[in-house]
Amino acid sequence: MTATEPATQATTSLNTVTAVTVDAKDPKRRLRSRPVRGSRPGWFVYTALAVVLGSALFPYYWSLLIGSGDAGTIRDPNMSWLPGGNFIENALTVVNDPAVNFWRALWNSIYSSALIALSVVFFSTLAGWAFAKLKFKGGKWLLIFVVATMAVPMQLGVVPLYILFADLGWTGNIGAIIIPALVTAFGVFWMTQYIQQSVPDELLEAARVDGANSFRTFLTVGLPAARPAAAMLGLFTFVTAWNNFFWPFIVLDRSDPTLPVALSLLQSNHFVDYSIVLAGVLLSTIPLLILFVFAGKQLVSGIMAGAVKG
Repeated sequence: MTATEPATQATTSLNTVTAVTVDAKDPKRRLRSRPVRGSRPGWFVYTALAVVLGSALFPYYWSLLIGSGDAGTIRDPNMSWLPGGNFIENALTVVNDPAVNFWRALWNSIYSSALIALSVVFFSTLAGWAFAKLKFKGGKWLLIFVVATMAVPMQLGVVPLYILFADLGWTGNIGAIIIPALVTAFGVFWMTQYIQQSVPDELLEAARVDGANSFRTFLTVGLPAARPAAAMLGLFTFVTAWNNFFWPFIVLDRSDPTLPVALSLLQSNHFVDYSIVLAGVLLSTIPLLILFVFAGKQLVSGIMAGAVKG
């Protein structure tokens, strides 16, 4: 830019952006100003977000409508779109049903889901650290093999897995749903990709200079650096384990189930009262909502860390 050419500067405010052309000889003299389209989303973006939000919340609201009604609410063509007054009564029916064993099932779900989430986070981060930062023969092909196992449906291994646990005497034990889920191929792949991009090799060299061995380097460098991705992996693993129905339904006894299996017993009668069933479904989502309220910040930071490369 020559001395005689005007210079353009941008001044920003909270909602608008204005480009101001300034004379190069006299910076205090403004020749002209023109508005620039701001970064604030328009009505189309807000409309699309409202539609997505409404689509996500509608199943919960529908469950609340039915769960707060009575047995005939779901078949009523003139059903009110305002919640009824029977939700607490229906929820107490679920909680006090001896066939459901609600509190025992709730504890089993919390205990198994939390243990699975912690185990997947630790072992996946450990394996991801090895694949991303430790050079060993065959590491690339071993990672490809681990990722390829995600293409194998879980249903193919149910029969041999059940036979194995039956021979060990573990059927009917809560450990039967924890042990097969201690580590996942997706978790290993996710943590490998994150650590490979976010942890510079200079940190490893500095740790080795300070005399740290490989495992201590992982604990002091790898785990803190991978915390955003690990938090996201832990949240989604907890939700997946919480909602798992297929394998617990097969391997656990009806007297000691997880929450999804226990709620399925509400539909085992000849007549199904969907107001009771959906009240139980809403009760089962409350712990997940509490988890996301307290861990939402870690979830957002994990998503942003995976989306933005430094």
